[in-house]
Amino acid sequence: MKKILFIATGGTIASKKTENGLTPQITPEELLSYIPEVEGLCEITAVHPFNLDSSNVVPKNWSTLVKVAKEHYEDYDGFVIAHGTDTMAYTAAALSYMIQNS
Repeated sequence: MKKILFIATGGTIASKKTENGLTPQITPEELLSYIPEVEGLCEITAVHPFNLDSSNVVPKNWSTLVKVAKEHYEDYDGFVIAHGTDTMAYTAAALSYMIQNS
């Protein structure tokens, strides 16, 4: 069975409504509980390197994601990053340059 590392970063997908608007509060384990079928498809492990609204994601956070991927690269068959939509395209572009020859 394939091994997947689920990297949760916050964002709208992990947010709950609060008196101050949406705020990332849902744990990676809770996110995974919404898709129980995944357990039959792969072995999945979750990590939570930071918990931010994606509008607050900066290059330092990209470096953190690269570090997580590099630290676990040999141990997993794939990586899934849960990320908010505000800056997802910027993060995806940055990671495509920062993680090369993988």
